[in-house]
Amino acid sequence: MSVTSLSNQSESKQAAFEIVAIAASAGGLNALSQVLGQLPANFPAAIVVVQHLDPRHPSLMADILNRRTPLAVQQAAIDDHLQPGNVYIAPPNQHLLVNPDSTLSLTQTELVHFVRPAADVLFDSVAASYKDRAIAIVLTGTGSDGGMGVKAIKAMGGTVMVEDQNTAAFSGMPLTAIRTGSVDFVLPLPEIAPALITLVTTRDP
Repeated sequence: MSVTSLSNQSESKQAAFEIVAIAASAGGLNALSQVLGQLPANFPAAIVVVQHLDPRHPSLMADILNRRTPLAVQQAAIDDHLQPGNVYIAPPNQHLLVNPDSTLSLTQTELVHFVRPAADVLFDSVAASYKDRAIAIVLTGTGSDGGMGVKAIKAMGGTVMVEDQNTAAFSGMPLTAIRTGSVDFVLPLPEIAPALITLVTTRDP
């Protein structure tokens, strides 16, 4: 679906969103850099990110992304309170969850789809806490993580975007999400940030 048709839909829905949850795996740093780098510093929603990382090493992802986007990027910590225009990256080897009071939790419960952090865990918590005020995005990656989570987001009235497999460095995660039938928009990578801006900045009357 094009950004133009997305804009028309958002105007008719008068959508407003408070949180954007993004999942990525292989090829994710480049994809996240492109999406977050196009968003304005005053972006009016919080962003939470699960990027599959090597659990044996500290992550430099927050530092790298801070240099590539006007948004404030940080590695998520327990009890962080979500703020608009801020990006929270799941730490290596810990699941990231969003609580109903807009705080964050981290757990080392069992692996999901052989990974921790897992997109499904994040998406499930976002769906429960934010319902129709949530957007989930699945970017490039191998494996099937995120498929169950996008169904949860959609079931609670949220909106799901997926990177088009033709721009994804790895198509496993995008195709898994698309095959759930719970995806609202399949967009080339360069169109995802403009679509987010259109959706999130269109407020309820």
